[in-house]
Amino acid sequence: MRLDKFLKVSRLIKRRTVAKDVSDQGRVLLNDKEAKPSTVVKIGDVLDIQFGQRTLTVRIERLTESTRKEDTLGLYTVLKEEARKREEDPFGL
Repeated sequence: MRLDKFLKVSRLIKRRTVAKDVSDQGRVLLNDKEAKPSTVVKIGDVLDIQFGQRTLTVRIERLTESTRKEDTLGLYTVLKEEARKREEDPFGL
């Protein structure tokens, strides 16, 4: 399955076009390598996704072409979620 489609089906990102844009910006790593939207994902792959000041790390557990909202949590396991520290303002503002 394509990376952008998995991000949409799993509801990690709401729209496939947004998933494509995020991947094109280099904000998605697949097994510690930058991934393009068309990259094929497999069960067991680890994704690191940057959302602004937050990074989410998940492992793919199941692949499906479509899913109901209630079943999305079974598609991946959250391994780590961390907030990046904002850069301090040198002027104290």
